Amino acid sequence: MVKFDPFENYSQKYDEWFDKNRFIYESELQAVKDVLPKSKNGIEVGVGSGRFAAPLGIKLGLDPSRSIGEIAQKRGIKIIEGVAESLPFEDSQFDFVLMVTTICFLDDVEKAFKEVYRVLKPMGCLIIGFIDVESSLGKLYETHKDESTFYKDATFYSVKEVVSYMKKAHFRDFTIRQTIFHAGEGLKDIETVKKGYGEGSFIVVKANKNKFI
Repeated sequence: MVKFDPFENYSQKYDEWFDKNRFIYESELQAVKDVLPKSKNGIEVGVGSGRFAAPLGIKLGLDPSRSIGEIAQKRGIKIIEGVAESLPFEDSQFDFVLMVTTICFLDDVEKAFKEVYRVLKPMGCLIIGFIDVESSLGKLYETHKDESTFYKDATFYSVKEVVSYMKKAHFRDFTIRQTIFHAGEGLKDIETVKKGYGEGSFIVVKANKNKFI
């Protein structure tokens, strides 16, 4: 079952988190910007309230929650209801697909990544933003997820696991960025963005579709 009930029932609470934790949000946004293609022909899958799509100039989003999608629409995002495991799009349609803190809520990661591969044009890219379960913040989230409205049913992944899933779906040419180098939600400023992983809690992995497939 798709784990979107909390987002449907508490959409406003979810959206307010970004204002209350502005420096975490801005740090994550910068990490995604660092690898985002210049093309406008992209979509955010699991767009939520549009907090990433809107400032990144992404005009199309997919999400299973109608309630949270209405917030995204107010930010100028065209919303399509649906799930990552069954994307309602033709083959080879997009230059990029973005997923930010979406993978932890997927029912079937392998199926979702295969669907993304299908809808990408040759040399299109998949960009995944997520909290590394092996990081300080990831361990904190994992320990206290039963207390969370939104992460209670989430499955957190390591960088190696995410990369492995992407490779199984035939993605290649990996680029990795990291940020959020302090645990907790009390950041006093925007964090830097570094290459690689192992230090930061928020990771962005970008990989390309093979141009010959």
